[in-house]
Amino acid sequence: MIQSNESQSNTPTKPLLRVKGLKKYFTVSVPSKGFLTRRTNAVKAVDDVSFDIMPGDILGVVGESGCGKTTMARTILRAIDPTSGTVELTLGDHTVDIATLKASKLKPLRQKMQMIFQDPFSSLNPRMTVGDIIGEPLVIHKLARGSELKDRVVEILKKVGLAPEHAVRYPHAFSGGQRQRIGIARALIMNPALVVADEAVSALDVSVQAQVINLLQDLQEEFKLTYIFVAHDLSVVKHICDRVAVMYAGKIVEMAPTDEIFDDPLHPYTRALLSAIPLPDPDVPMRFALGGEVADPGALPGGCSFHPRCDKCEDECKEKIPSLREYRPGHLVACHRAGNTPL
Repeated sequence: MIQSNESQSNTPTKPLLRVKGLKKYFTVSVPSKGFLTRRTNAVKAVDDVSFDIMPGDILGVVGESGCGKTTMARTILRAIDPTSGTVELTLGDHTVDIATLKASKLKPLRQKMQMIFQDPFSSLNPRMTVGDIIGEPLVIHKLARGSELKDRVVEILKKVGLAPEHAVRYPHAFSGGQRQRIGIARALIMNPALVVADEAVSALDVSVQAQVINLLQDLQEEFKLTYIFVAHDLSVVKHICDRVAVMYAGKIVEMAPTDEIFDDPLHPYTRALLSAIPLPDPDVPMRFALGGEVADPGALPGGCSFHPRCDKCEDECKEKIPSLREYRPGHLVACHRAGNTPL
């Protein structure tokens, strides 16, 4: 039987996940001056990221493509090994640092950390039946077999809005929305405490998006799940998330409760993102047009990474990297001019 994570939800004073100074650098070779010479360069995909998530919360992570959202999410789950930092997961009275844990000891923790992938078409094995896909984690971890395995697969299929007879079909027989429900079922059958949804609805039609988002909310309430919700669509983030972290060039530049982010953003990059949300009125122009390109994580500018695109840039912004500080309770921002950049 699938059970809710009540034990985690009853400890509101202790974060389920605590990320400190997380970094993921990729080393690449690039051409250098001279004949047939090359030099190595560090691509700072995730650069000194820190945050906490309380049990039962939903943290939205937003930003332009290439800002490091997915790399951060995969590094937290140890799908990618971090360069440095800590990722502390607390289950009951036991806290473990996922970032430094030996690979041989990670397998038991995989049961409590699951991921919903972006593309429902490529994330499912076309040669396996739906029942085998969903039940595979239970087989790998030796948690169920035989009739018990089939019963648990049928149970989770019903939870995600699919029929028991769907278990004998193959992924090609389903629509995109149904495939994503299969992916959700595969993640939740392990009864995880933490679920990372990486652009889980971006590949779906708008009407289907709403159904899947409502499903994720219902399941989160029923099983007391904690989500990291990576997304581009800010309207979706506003609807589902408790807090929002805004990423730019591998760093979190602003983080606050969702209502506060949308009502009173402090970082000019956050304001630019919010200004890009289309409004149902053709006479209302964009409030803040953002020019330039996303900073190259392999060749970041000095000072604030955002300063080449910021129309409020001053000399300090070009010379000094801003730290993520608490501007007001619960609202963190990495900007030298926080609060002084009117729309």
